[in-house]
Amino acid sequence: MAGIQLSANKMLSVGDWLEMSRYGADGAVVDINLTTVKVQNWDNTITTIPTYALISDSFKNWRGMQESGGRRIMRGVRIDVSSVRFLTPQDIEALRKSNLLNSYIEQRLAEVERYNTEHDLDLSSPLNGRRLTNIGTFRAYLAAYLKTHPRIHQQMILMVRQLEATSEGVPIQIYAFTNTTAWVEYEGIQADLFDHVLAVMPVFGLRLHQSPTGHDIRQIKLSIDKDGLPGVDA
Repeated sequence: MAGIQLSANKMLSVGDWLEMSRYGADGAVVDINLTTVKVQNWDNTITTIPTYALISDSFKNWRGMQESGGRRIMRGVRIDVSSVRFLTPQDIEALRKSNLLNSYIEQRLAEVERYNTEHDLDLSSPLNGRRLTNIGTFRAYLAAYLKTHPRIHQQMILMVRQLEATSEGVPIQIYAFTNTTAWVEYEGIQADLFDHVLAVMPVFGLRLHQSPTGHDIRQIKLSIDKDGLPGVDA
């Protein structure tokens, strides 16, 4: 009955990518019969699953993703909170040279100036008025970059969002879809995208959050051994 139900409801077909962690299955379905389903995992091992398990338990079928023509990227970077700040006039002039950012900066500056003028704000205090931030401009740049990327699917959801800040920094997440579902191509596109993200962060005065490594601790120790503790006379 389970085998008939799988077939009748079109829950699974040969060639589908099936993922069922309980049985250690993650690969392509190569055979379906009345009692078992065989899955060739991506490491070329074979997992055999009883058909009743597919009816009674939950499994993931990636057919919808493969048929859609796009595969999701949902990955982010964590920004060091201490590097977040308002943009200076020098920063703005430098970022204006970017083809992707020029129109955004001009539009936002006009909005900010109009708001600050209408409310007659004392801008000598950074607490007054509206200003551009480096992290907000970074998000705008990434969104513009994705909208012009030749391997990003432009008819699917595309956004760059900021998640809740934690002790691990401020997460900036890219949510988009590639225009291919092929695994190797997808991984290459995703890697190239984040190579670029990491490389442009310093342009915005932002730093990636990173926990101290053994090398960092050794460098601190060497500095203390050489110069002594700060503020302590030898």
